[in-house]
Amino acid sequence: MAGELKPEELRAWMAFLDAQATVMRQLEADLVAHDGLTLAEFDVLAQLGFAPESRLRMVELADRVRLSPSGITRLVDRLSRAGLLKRTRCASDRRGTWAMLTAAGRQRLERARLMHLRGVHKHFARRLSSPQLNSLAKTLEKLASGEPSRVSSTR
Repeated sequence: MAGELKPEELRAWMAFLDAQATVMRQLEADLVAHDGLTLAEFDVLAQLGFAPESRLRMVELADRVRLSPSGITRLVDRLSRAGLLKRTRCASDRRGTWAMLTAAGRQRLERARLMHLRGVHKHFARRLSSPQLNSLAKTLEKLASGEPSRVSSTR
């Protein structure tokens, strides 16, 4: 029946939510304790660190870190006040604004990146075998792509 989940569907869904929340809480606690950054702040710095010229339009940055325009504005303002990034007007589009990583932001990102990678290994990767990691990656990539299920129902 539509609107109800089979027991294995509910179990998988709840396990997914619990695992994601648990790992993210652990990663954030590590980052905050080590470098005073939240995961959202780290994500913004990392996205800018990966971008050409260490800058992104605010709209694109919001999309990459999955925040609303007002959410990214508040976060960028906080990071700007801390001297980790700066905002500049887009020369080709007066309505556009760039967020750009500063030298201090790059240094902070590098310190936090090492802690984050250690945390990903500790709280996620080392807890699964190589075959489990490969299987999980394939499953999550399928979910992330929005690809419809190809498994036929046996009901």
